[in-house]
Amino acid sequence: MQRLTTFSVPVKLLLTSFALAALLLSGNSVGAAETVPAQLLFAMKGQPQAPDFLLADMDGNKRRLSELRGKVVLVNFWATWCPPCRREMPSIERLSHALKGAAFEILAVNVAENLDTVFSFTGTLEPIPTFPIVFDTDSKVLKTWPVMGLPTTFILNKQGRIIYRAVGGREFDDPALQAQIRGLIDAP
Repeated sequence: MQRLTTFSVPVKLLLTSFALAALLLSGNSVGAAETVPAQLLFAMKGQPQAPDFLLADMDGNKRRLSELRGKVVLVNFWATWCPPCRREMPSIERLSHALKGAAFEILAVNVAENLDTVFSFTGTLEPIPTFPIVFDTDSKVLKTWPVMGLPTTFILNKQGRIIYRAVGGREFDDPALQAQIRGLIDAP
């Protein structure tokens, strides 16, 4: 049985097209260095329960999403070949530092790539990510979530419900976005 380690070119094009379409529909231009303004975290209709998953991180440790109940969780679906994913990764790390000590966790779900590819990429980032990166090598988890392209990020409340979804790149350390997340952290 052959393991899928990377997306085929047509799937990459499809996911990138979804991300670009989402940006265009939001009324933003798409430029090489632009991201969608931080305040554009869209409320998820019905606030569905987040599908649980168990995925290995870069050290081979298993991470189960449901074990993070009681904390606000940012779940980011991304890939190294995705330019907006690459641009937003340092801001996710800065957000992690800004909310250190709060009831907040980050899980970056890499889609269909291998450890060597991700490790090489993260070594080029400043700051280098310290939050957990987990691997959805066969894209099974991706298919259970309402992902509309890469990157897609979800903010879960303490009960594990999806409160916000962001399609396309963001500056996650923006004060307005941090205030939205802090509002969930401070809620019962």
